Amino acid sequence: MTRFQDIIAQITREEYATMAIVLLSILFVFYTYLLSRQQKKLKITLENNLKVFQKAFDLSDDAVLILSPQNKVIYASNAMVRLLDLKSDFLLKTFISTAQIKVKKEWAGLNQFIQEHRITSNNKVRTYPHITLKISADDEIPVNVYLDTIVMEMPKGVLCDVISIQDLSKAKERSAADFKHPLTHLPNQLQVYNDLPAFFSKAHLEKNKLALMLMSLDNLSRLRSIIGDEQANDILKKFATYLETLTKNANVSVYHTFDNHFLMTVTNLHSIDEAKIFIENIQKKLATFYKMDGVHLHLTASAGIAIYPDSGNIRLLLDHAYKALAQAEQEGDNNITIFLPEKFTAAYDELRLHSDMPGALSRGEFEVYYQPIVRSKDQEVVAAEALIRWKHPQYGMIPPDVFISLMEKTGFIVKLGQFILDEVLKQQKRWELFNFKSIEVSINVSMIEINTGEFVQHVEKKLAEHQLDPECIKFEITEGIAMLNEAQTVKYFLALKKLGVGISLDDFGTGYTSFGYLKKFPADIVKIDKSLVDYILTNEEDQRIVKAIIELAHTLGMKIVVEGIENKQMVDMITSYGCDYLQGYHFSKPLPVFEFQKLIR
Repeated sequence: MTRFQDIIAQITREEYATMAIVLLSILFVFYTYLLSRQQKKLKITLENNLKVFQKAFDLSDDAVLILSPQNKVIYASNAMVRLLDLKSDFLLKTFISTAQIKVKKEWAGLNQFIQEHRITSNNKVRTYPHITLKISADDEIPVNVYLDTIVMEMPKGVLCDVISIQDLSKAKERSAADFKHPLTHLPNQLQVYNDLPAFFSKAHLEKNKLALMLMSLDNLSRLRSIIGDEQANDILKKFATYLETLTKNANVSVYHTFDNHFLMTVTNLHSIDEAKIFIENIQKKLATFYKMDGVHLHLTASAGIAIYPDSGNIRLLLDHAYKALAQAEQEGDNNITIFLPEKFTAAYDELRLHSDMPGALSRGEFEVYYQPIVRSKDQEVVAAEALIRWKHPQYGMIPPDVFISLMEKTGFIVKLGQFILDEVLKQQKRWELFNFKSIEVSINVSMIEINTGEFVQHVEKKLAEHQLDPECIKFEITEGIAMLNEAQTVKYFLALKKLGVGISLDDFGTGYTSFGYLKKFPADIVKIDKSLVDYILTNEEDQRIVKAIIELAHTLGMKIVVEGIENKQMVDMITSYGCDYLQGYHFSKPLPVFEFQKLIR
């Protein structure tokens, strides 16, 4: 027997028992330690989770309260503390509140309400929508109340009450903000749509007129770039404040619909003239009401007016006001247009034209026509003006005055301009290859095309691509458009001149160009507008103006084209003034290329 077996044999039964107890004690202590550690970790996890939920509730606008079965406060969110004005030591104290709840026309204390409507764990959440909570004698607010339960370990699981109160007055405030313009706080476009049915109903019942008047501050975007965003916004706010003073008259309502658009509804009008005078008075006030650095800033506004019943269907009154405003803006600053159906009968559906534009180029619907320009001394065709026509599948041949302005609004004019340039250069190359007489073709250009910043480079690229002399084309820009931004216009046209391309100032005499500006403008040709020659045979003043323009242009080294020549008498008279070139229906209307080229064989 080994030494170890001897020792074991000597151990008594009592000693075995003692050793077992010690071993079990060690195991129990170790188990207790592990259990305690796990419980501690679990408690930390639960506390962290609770903090997360508390933070979520505290950030919420809804007020949340948790009560024990003994009606003690276990938790109250920040919103609940503010709503019920709870004291700082409310936790684990009996919940007491003086607030009252009104359900089905009966008032009850909030405490009583919670006790009477307490639910068990098997019930669904109880909802009490759109009831009244009275915090004090003068403070009643609309609320939604929700009652539910939650099981909480305290230390064993007990069923606690959860009360959530949603303050509807805040939601109402937020909803009201949706119907206000954020800058001026006037009612906005959404409010217009809400209010119009009531105005329409009133118009049906009364015999007087209802007017919708849309005003737009002219050139606000350009003004904003000069005086800055803050000053421009200040103008809008001051104008809104002024318009709001008009609402003291019970028949006037004012709205700020979009950036620089304001709508006024005026009821009980007796005539169209009364509506126009109303706007004219606002325009007079606007011209002097704003000062910047002590200096009056001259402001103008255009207006479109639609009047029931004169403007047609009452349901289309707002649409008609927008159409009238668009027309007023097109005619220039400080204009007023009243929508009258007989003046707005369109031969073309603008929406249809707008949607058809993008595909019209690829379908080959656009065609370049050429109107000859003749030398006055021998009436030989020496040049032509390129004019675009749209052969629409529904409307047939559409003249440019119908669709050009629409294309400028949408920006499609840039693609159309590129198409015209390409077609003209292709045609010039064909004439060169087939030995037609060399002529110069004038192409009308929009400032929208020029302002892309890539116009000059595009022209240079296309001339190189077609291998043509730059002197084969001229670009025409109208006098009024050229004056909108003198410095920029001159800059771009000087760049074109460097390429060798000719420049023509179109429609001269219809705008407000000074002789000083004419001297600065890098034009080779000045085209006198037909409006100055329509009555030249009988109007001596027109005769003097045309003579003076011709003499001035020649002094500045420019050539003159007179447009609108209708008969032989005009040819003789204007030729006698020393005019260089003539253009008009007396010689030819605009022609498709296959007809025009017969003139230059």
